Amino acid sequence: MMKDVNVLMVGVGGYGVILASDGMAEVGMENGYDVKKTDSLGMSQRGGSVVSHVRWGTQVFSPLIKKGEVDFLVGLEQLEAARWASFLKPDGVAIIADVVVIPISAVTGKIPYPGWDKSKGIISQYTDEIYLVPAIRIAQEADNPRAVNMVMLGFLSAFLELEPKAWTDIMRRRLPPKFVESSVDAFDRGLQEANSVIEAREIKK
Repeated sequence: MMKDVNVLMVGVGGYGVILASDGMAEVGMENGYDVKKTDSLGMSQRGGSVVSHVRWGTQVFSPLIKKGEVDFLVGLEQLEAARWASFLKPDGVAIIADVVVIPISAVTGKIPYPGWDKSKGIISQYTDEIYLVPAIRIAQEADNPRAVNMVMLGFLSAFLELEPKAWTDIMRRRLPPKFVESSVDAFDRGLQEANSVIEAREIKK
């Protein structure tokens, strides 16, 4: 029996939130889920906030995930993840890329940009399961610095019930040919990273 899954992907324009959430929606549909998805873009071309709700299930009626019902918060920017942490359910999982995009207000000195410790403190009010992913380094190792979103999809996939091929088949169909292999490599590396840190966490328990 398939599990219902609510995923909230957040970030800023230019980091591939929509591409990642579109890919996840297609993966779900290809594998028999009822899928609903909606996006919210705030000046996304200028580094504004980008939010995607993706829902998989046997039957999904609304594309919007209610506050307190997000299974997985996937943050492609640290501060954006903290801003949306309240949408997590108590046993939800926060998967955060080590990406920092300084907003204009912080650049001008009006509002200081909080470091990871402060953002993590906010997120930890809603869940104990928080993963900070070295997505920038992993994407660079895959020879595709823009593939941070693919790294994050790979990490997320470790928690879901589909095989990696279900994801990479969609990537091979959707992405421009020149980016396919490096994007698949980034996905695979993200998955490997997840498996390593999940195993380490289990050992500590």
